[in-house]
Amino acid sequence: MTALFYTYVDSPVGALLVAGDGNRLHYISFPTGHKAFGPQADWQRYDAPFAEARRQLDAYFSGELKQFDLAYHLSGGGFQNRVWEYLATIPYGETTTYGTIARALGDPNASRAVGTANGNNPLPILLPCHRVIGANGALTGFGGGLPTKEYLLRLENALQEPPQADLFAGRL
Repeated sequence: MTALFYTYVDSPVGALLVAGDGNRLHYISFPTGHKAFGPQADWQRYDAPFAEARRQLDAYFSGELKQFDLAYHLSGGGFQNRVWEYLATIPYGETTTYGTIARALGDPNASRAVGTANGNNPLPILLPCHRVIGANGALTGFGGGLPTKEYLLRLENALQEPPQADLFAGRL
């Protein structure tokens, strides 16, 4: 793989690491959570290629953008890429479940595999994995941390009920 460029985009959930090849985004990383990561040793800081990504992320966080239009690259396996592409079809302000995605992809028994792929999504927010919740409506694991997931869903007015108070105890 060619070395990537990266920048940071300020957001209400912290500075997002955004990385890509100059034409397509490859990664977005939250500053917190169990999937947070920083730039790799061979990546170069270069802000210019990310002007449009920055503009769209700013518009999303200000409530003005509901659908991203950014070129991206996915490097997962076939099933992972299918799950990630499906994420892009979940409408702003709506949620779905792992089981619903599994059924839509033709394998109703693949809920756990969908969850694993969802958890490895390299482009959260752009491919809105935060819109996937448990079958019982619970906010399940999220690489950026459950408080971030809750924030994003509240930003989109997608939460039907407030989350359980103890769900967020000691996290972030």
